[in-house]
Amino acid sequence: MTGKMFSVLDKALSFFEDWTLFVSVMVALIALFFNVVLRYGFNYTLAWSEELVREVIIYTTFIGCCAAVKKRSMIKIDASVQLFPKLKTPLTYFSNTVILIFSVMMMVYGWQMAAMQARTFQKTLILQIPLVYLYAILPLTGVLMFIRTLQVIYQDFKQTEAEAERA
Repeated sequence: MTGKMFSVLDKALSFFEDWTLFVSVMVALIALFFNVVLRYGFNYTLAWSEELVREVIIYTTFIGCCAAVKKRSMIKIDASVQLFPKLKTPLTYFSNTVILIFSVMMMVYGWQMAAMQARTFQKTLILQIPLVYLYAILPLTGVLMFIRTLQVIYQDFKQTEAEAERA
């Protein structure tokens, strides 16, 4: 049951991550392209396009972290695993535990920061986007990273079980 639940959740999260990243990057690229054409072709610039691109970079960085956890592409030092292969499993679980702790911190502190922005009603300078939307990315990323890390831990556990049965 847990495996099927993780599979359905993986498909839903992958759909969300892939499509929101695709759409946001395409919107930013189109806005930036038109800004470059207007700047060099007509000596006119769109101030809002640079702010939009900056916010898209923020969004894609955080949502990209979730995709990196799924694909096991997080930055890590694997020299110790190469020197001591028996440490691979404990270090993998340690790494996953650290990611879980970090994701909980992102949820808690991100929620606090988003709540502070909601109380102060601050907005971006040009587009007038409420900053609470930008800060809400932090707890969202924390939740997604937590779920993705649990999926990775489950996959590692199942793989270890399968290897033990073969031996």
